[in-house]
Amino acid sequence: MIEFQHVSKVYDESHAPGEVRALDDVSFAIQRGEFVFFAGPTGAGKSTLLRLVVREELPTEGQIRIGGKNLRRLTCRSVLRLRRLVGLVFQDGRLLPDRTVFENVALALRVHGAAREEIWRRTQQALRAVGLGAKAPAFPQVLSGGEQQRVAIARALVREPVILLADEPTGNVDEESAGEIMELFKLASARGTTVLVATHRQDLAARMRRRTIQLMGGRVVKDSGSSA
Repeated sequence: MIEFQHVSKVYDESHAPGEVRALDDVSFAIQRGEFVFFAGPTGAGKSTLLRLVVREELPTEGQIRIGGKNLRRLTCRSVLRLRRLVGLVFQDGRLLPDRTVFENVALALRVHGAAREEIWRRTQQALRAVGLGAKAPAFPQVLSGGEQQRVAIARALVREPVILLADEPTGNVDEESAGEIMELFKLASARGTTVLVATHRQDLAARMRRRTIQLMGGRVVKDSGSSA
């Protein structure tokens, strides 16, 4: 499903001589439906790796394949098609404060031209799946941090993505909410979505008993193997 072959990503330093090697000779393969953590401290290369998966950037060296397709060779149209298959969850949720919970989730479908009836049905379904069906008319600012993140997850899942990328999704929530968010990811994985979570929390990854690829200084230092 997702394959990195000897991938390195180097950034030129604009304010100082030399370069920053964000990823260094990274290789792994992830099967469809796997739930995988990329764990490591700040600066380990986790966010860079996720950006490469969605082809926001290209690797300096090596190859990345998704579904057998080399990302370096994709046309602009193919890149857009790839991104429609990917759901994104960020640490801060990135909800629109002037839109209701329903509107925030529905927007993911509206921008792709879904019919009104389909938008209504799938948005309500997504909100019920994250336990927030009753919060549809509310605005984000009246929700707790954990609830806001669950809205963000509903928005990511409403398009039924093939791949779900989450960058430090529990960074701004309490322990109980973090556990609830991980359970939502587990359910998505069980339905066939490939879930990749970048986190600095090794304890969280260990508690979930899912495959963990540990990064340090841009290199893979440990891969616990396929998830249970």
